[in-house]
Amino acid sequence: MNDPTGRSLAAEVREEGAPVADDDPKVVSTDEGNPFIRYVGSDVLLSLQYPRTDAPAEPAFLIMTQVMELLFKLAHIEALRTRDQLESSDVTGALWTLRRLGQVSATLTGSWDVLGSLSPTEYAEFREQLGSGTGFQSFMYRQMEFLLGNKNAKLAEAHRADERIHRDLVRTLTEPSLYDAALRLLWRRGLPVPRSCVERDWSEPYEEQDAVVDAWHVVYVEKDKYGDLYQLAEALMSLAADLGQWRYTHLLTVERLLGAKAGTGGTTGANWLRRVADHRFFPELWMVRTKL
Repeated sequence: MNDPTGRSLAAEVREEGAPVADDDPKVVSTDEGNPFIRYVGSDVLLSLQYPRTDAPAEPAFLIMTQVMELLFKLAHIEALRTRDQLESSDVTGALWTLRRLGQVSATLTGSWDVLGSLSPTEYAEFREQLGSGTGFQSFMYRQMEFLLGNKNAKLAEAHRADERIHRDLVRTLTEPSLYDAALRLLWRRGLPVPRSCVERDWSEPYEEQDAVVDAWHVVYVEKDKYGDLYQLAEALMSLAADLGQWRYTHLLTVERLLGAKAGTGGTTGANWLRRVADHRFFPELWMVRTKL
């Protein structure tokens, strides 16, 4: 726009000391609304927080818990992609996806930093609003754990009241896990993986086997021959360590907030989490280290 003297409005603004750059971002909007909001769904996403008290720390707890749920979903997506890549013997693709999955896992662990900043008295101001609610009831976390190989049919039963969620959990329970796919890959490559690891009832919890330790041992001692499988072993080990770190940090955060109090939802709190933290994903990859 020009004034009667022919000088542009932009020139006027610059003379007044507020520079306007030609490459300043433009706010784009259409009759259908803001395209960023439409793509991200941020208007819906940011409307899902409903604190039940005026406690200053409750928004931090609520939002970070929701962030974790989203990260569980992303971890499940990436783990599913990795499993399918291993099933099709695409080790290169699986390694690339595991790289991203590892970053998701590390971000999950970092999420505890915010929750760990709450004091016990701050948490106590709104804790009773959880009622019988507990992170143990997160179906997205359960989906992620089942897919990674920590299966327990009883834990799916907690979601039977929701037909869709229960159906999805049972499907994941009865399909090969990411670790099952890795062992099936080793078997196809001629390594001494027992036949029972190739075809079995996938809904049953995986039981570690010395023969599988031996198969991974071959991969490590003959890494020049099995270079891609060696890289896969180390990528899986990094993921397992990250998941263990997440669980251990969960334990420390709960102890920091609750001490030895019972958890919500009927759990024993820190004592129960301590037992969970002892579990190791991909157990033979931990065991093989003793033989190397």
